[in-house]
Amino acid sequence: MKTNPIKMIPAWTGLIALSLSVAILARPAAQDAEPKTDKEKAKLEQQQEREKARQERDAERAYQKAKALAEKSQWEDALKAFDQAIQKGGSRADGALYWKAYSQSKLGRQAEALTTLAELRKSFPDSRWLNDGQALEVEIRQASGQPVNPDNQADEDLKLIAINSLMHTDAEKALPMLQKLLEGQQPPRIKEKALFVLSQSGSDKAREIVANFARGKGNPELQLKSLEYLALFGGKESRQVLADVYASSTDKKIKKSILGFFMIGGERDRLLAAAKGEKDADLRGEAIGQLGVLGARAELFEMYQAESEVKVKTKILDALFVGGAADKISDLAQNEKDAGLRRAAIEKLGLMGSKTTAETLVMVYGSEKDKEIRKKVIEALFLQGNAKAIVEIARKETDPELKKKAVEQLSIMNSKEGTEFFEEILNK
Repeated sequence: MKTNPIKMIPAWTGLIALSLSVAILARPAAQDAEPKTDKEKAKLEQQQEREKARQERDAERAYQKAKALAEKSQWEDALKAFDQAIQKGGSRADGALYWKAYSQSKLGRQAEALTTLAELRKSFPDSRWLNDGQALEVEIRQASGQPVNPDNQADEDLKLIAINSLMHTDAEKALPMLQKLLEGQQPPRIKEKALFVLSQSGSDKAREIVANFARGKGNPELQLKSLEYLALFGGKESRQVLADVYASSTDKKIKKSILGFFMIGGERDRLLAAAKGEKDADLRGEAIGQLGVLGARAELFEMYQAESEVKVKTKILDALFVGGAADKISDLAQNEKDAGLRRAAIEKLGLMGSKTTAETLVMVYGSEKDKEIRKKVIEALFLQGNAKAIVEIARKETDPELKKKAVEQLSIMNSKEGTEFFEEILNK
């Protein structure tokens, strides 16, 4: 007769389980809600920060999707999309409210647009979209009682043609017209084109107008465009505006963009100052990366030697790699005291793949005692496709684990040296 194993469990185990359940249910909710240790508090804060970042990314995607629809003059779809962006909140909520009102005005819903603009003023009294909102409100009120064409695409094309023609006219006559376009209620591409024309002008007045937008006196999107145009076409004065905006801005996106513009302008000193003095870790890393693109090898290596934080040293090592500083990385592969950084330097040498770096790797393997670092050297030689060096290691190595590592790498290289070595082993 078969015995049911469940029935054989003693009854007291059920009582224990029941008691535990009651105890858990009876435990105060606050005990679960409040972290007990600093470590738990830090973990909770990290989770909250990740969730906040995720929500901001979702809001940004919703905003950009709505903007793309507006750029195509698909106003009904854009209106719905801006509503969704507003619901998601985030740093783009005020911009989404403005564009919602703009979409409503394009659809002839002037009363609704005015209500939306009132909501923008109430919810975001310090928004940089308020000036554009005010201009839109004036236009709507002036057109009160008149039908609004939901698609003025033809008029916008005419404006673009007119702006292009201004490039070949007298700057003094063109400036008031361009400034009026920028201050009026025009689509973004019209304003961007006006800024583009102004940025190419040698006029002090034109540069002043672009600089004002770069300093944030217009909406945020035009500020980025203004900064970009100053970096591309500006001289010493324009580069100083970029530096001033970087120093005064609290907008991380703006500051990160300016660091990229410093790189375009070859501003090593300003990038170096940010790499050394910037308090924000992400911005500091961005500045270090841009120095790598500029090939500032000596400056980066000097920073590396003075730096104590491993995370920052890793960023600098990455920048040295981007800058092609094989000699500096070879030095670190041989002399860096931190094992993790040494392994990173060795990996970079493998990716650089030159005769000099190969010689350095072989030298490191011969003098190194740390088994993990020696494995890293084998992997780096594999990345270089240096089967000859790996065969030499496999022949001489007496440590079974390291010898196996070398043979495993050779087995997937499909090289002449590897094939000859395997034949040699089989014929013994």
